Amino acid sequence: MERPYEDRDAAGRVLAAQVRDRLGPAGAGNTVVLALPRGGVPVAAPVAAALEAPLDVLAVRKIGLPGHRELAMGAVAGVGDSVQVVRNELVLSRERVPEAAFQAVLEREVTELRRREAAYRGGRPPVAVRGRTVVIVDDGLATGSTMRAGVRAVRQQQPARVVVAVPVGSADTCRSLSGEADEVVCAWTPAGFSAVGQAYLDFSPVGDDEVRRVLAAAAGRQEAPSGGG
Repeated sequence: MERPYEDRDAAGRVLAAQVRDRLGPAGAGNTVVLALPRGGVPVAAPVAAALEAPLDVLAVRKIGLPGHRELAMGAVAGVGDSVQVVRNELVLSRERVPEAAFQAVLEREVTELRRREAAYRGGRPPVAVRGRTVVIVDDGLATGSTMRAGVRAVRQQQPARVVVAVPVGSADTCRSLSGEADEVVCAWTPAGFSAVGQAYLDFSPVGDDEVRRVLAAAAGRQEAPSGGG
């Protein structure tokens, strides 16, 4: 892979082939694919289809620094009833963030996380992950903080195996996540990587409506009868 992906769907198709090859026929059974919204959802759809696995969202929210929200002082992820918080201690200490300020932002982000989960699923229950191989997909890895929060949240649900899968990412971040996940599939680690958007010709924002549409289509595929009648 030397050229940018056309879009997230194209990236997902490339990633799907690599994940399927890595897992093999035996490893692909009893698998669920979780996507980090919003950009990870259209990437994850071809992966779920290739594995014939259910697709669900793994809601993760950045905990932004008060007054400078783009700077992450942590992240929070939710799976089922579990919420996992990852703290960025470097930012917290450097910016001297009071614990009360951190907790206030965390509370707001957990509320928003749960609201989005409900809106995206459209009344469908979360997909069970206990005892299954869980493939967590995003459209790319830069710092990896949100993915790390997602992996830790999934671990609390006692899956059999956790696989992180992305079309592009920082080589250092992909290596570091190998200490959190059982396996990391990073389809492309370009030299001089600095931003996920560099790997796409079309990196348009993904809206909530698209997330709902992709998830509903995947749920319909899972519910459709597999044999003739």
